[in-house]
Amino acid sequence: MSTVSISAADVNKLRQQTGAGMMDCRKALMESNGDFESAIDYLRKKGQKVAANRSDREAKEGVVIAKATADNTYGVLVQLSSETDFVAKNEDFIAFAQHVADIALASKTTTAEDLKASPMEGATVGDKLLEVVAKIGEKIDIVRFEQITADAVIPYIHSGYRIGVLVGMNAAPSEAILTAGRDVAMQIAAMNPLAIDSDSVSPDMLAREKAIAVEQVMAEGKTGDMAEKIAMGKLNKFFKENTLLPQAFVKDNSKTVGDYLKSVQGGLTVVSFKRLMVG
Repeated sequence: MSTVSISAADVNKLRQQTGAGMMDCRKALMESNGDFESAIDYLRKKGQKVAANRSDREAKEGVVIAKATADNTYGVLVQLSSETDFVAKNEDFIAFAQHVADIALASKTTTAEDLKASPMEGATVGDKLLEVVAKIGEKIDIVRFEQITADAVIPYIHSGYRIGVLVGMNAAPSEAILTAGRDVAMQIAAMNPLAIDSDSVSPDMLAREKAIAVEQVMAEGKTGDMAEKIAMGKLNKFFKENTLLPQAFVKDNSKTVGDYLKSVQGGLTVVSFKRLMVG
């Protein structure tokens, strides 16, 4: 066992991320030399049901703004951080975030740094950020910035600007397509899928999930071909539940998201999506 020093703050952080018990989190961190990703895998291999460890957990407070162009072929997500919920709910702060998103939409910049360098009211967005910091007295920053280009791009904001979603579809915008896109965006906001489908999952994630499934099966005493077969079943179930198109559609559990889209228009599907969340 590792002799690495694990602080109470580290244990609490892992507990906040996974929902596992304090002692389980401490043991997982000890066994993983303090590495959080490895500790999460350790908990899952031991059969712990843990919360998803997603990269959208960055800003403590703030807002996410989702917007698309008038022709719905390009969209942006801009996440501004703040230190307190009080500021995040302030109308002036939200209006400023909306203005920044409008600039991102018009300029079609590709990075947060380029966005900060974009013109804004005789200065730059970065300069205006500093003015807001001086006025409010809290650290304010553009912490994440995403964009999508597609035949149809649908923006969606959920839960008081705390979650923002962009959905890219493979069909030209129409009332039916935009409605379907909003339905799918609500699904993404609620379920936080890892990818569009299993084919869209990265090789690293595929290898990681397979290793976890195999170890779970071996811990149950299964070996050889039977263990491989059961592990693949677990893997398929994982991707069915955690990728978008195979998921049960939240507005009608009798069909998948993929089936719902096909019912709207033959061949309709999602080609890309982005999701940002405050917290």
